[in-house]
Amino acid sequence: MAVIEQDAIRVASEMTSAPMLAISETAAQRLQAMMREKNLEGYGLRVFVAGGGCSGLQYGMTFDDELREGDADWHAHGLRLLVDPVSARYLRGASIDYQQDNMLAGAFKIDNPNAVASCGCGHSFRAKDAESEAEYEGYDEGYAGGGCGHCGHG
Repeated sequence: MAVIEQDAIRVASEMTSAPMLAISETAAQRLQAMMREKNLEGYGLRVFVAGGGCSGLQYGMTFDDELREGDADWHAHGLRLLVDPVSARYLRGASIDYQQDNMLAGAFKIDNPNAVASCGCGHSFRAKDAESEAEYEGYDEGYAGGGCGHCGHG
């Protein structure tokens, strides 16, 4: 019986490990407000990385209600977050924040410790491992087009 208890403790500790990326309470609240405006009940935020952008890879976020095989799925500040297994390699340790520039404009910002360089607009980046970046050539997980689309480069 002691072995079973030890296995249960090990499994529980693995399940309580830190999420792969963090999101600020401000960003979570803004995203939840956007989902309410669009009547997207039961949806979460899918954060992903796709090939493209002027630095090689680009970030993407979309509202999604479909859990796919291998997805990381967790909640932070009341917001459901989803990340596919390939994107997880590049997003581990990253954080998402929302910055209100003025009364009319605001933007989401991703701070990623896995990026060695990024586009001036911050929406595309180059991974620490150029070999891993090649894995994304032509990969867009069905969400993104070419170029980073924010600063006119790419």
